[in-house]
Amino acid sequence: MSLEVRAARPGEEGLVLGFIRKLAEYEKLAHEVTATGAGLREALFGPAPRCHCDLAFWNGEPAGFALWFYNFSTFAGKAGIYLEDLFVEPHLRGRGIGKALLKTLARRCVAEGLPRLQWWVLDWNEPSIAVYRSLGAKPMDEWTVFRVTGSELEALAS
Repeated sequence: MSLEVRAARPGEEGLVLGFIRKLAEYEKLAHEVTATGAGLREALFGPAPRCHCDLAFWNGEPAGFALWFYNFSTFAGKAGIYLEDLFVEPHLRGRGIGKALLKTLARRCVAEGLPRLQWWVLDWNEPSIAVYRSLGAKPMDEWTVFRVTGSELEALAS
């Protein structure tokens, strides 16, 4: 059995979008997906990329993805990596594919001198939480996430 993890390439935005849709279905949020192949192509491969994506392949079969971007810690005075989404095909879980995607990001952090890798996980997603804890990740329970979207975003901007 072989596992390959590599950066997504132009022309693979449809594959990335497929993984996004599968993740949204798993999270019961499919109704929120408005991403398009064209939008992902611009975000991933345009002149000013806004995010990055690593793809995993199991014996040549698309197996999962990690979509991420650089963030910044004012306290550390350095960038870090924020993992926006991680997904592994259900029939391929338990083979270390998700761990390999996380290790790829951790290696990037170490190689680039970045002090942290962070992400969110839904509080009901116990299988993922257990995996993350087994890898040494710690929850940041003292933080509350805030978001402004839609009409509230428009009002704030005016």
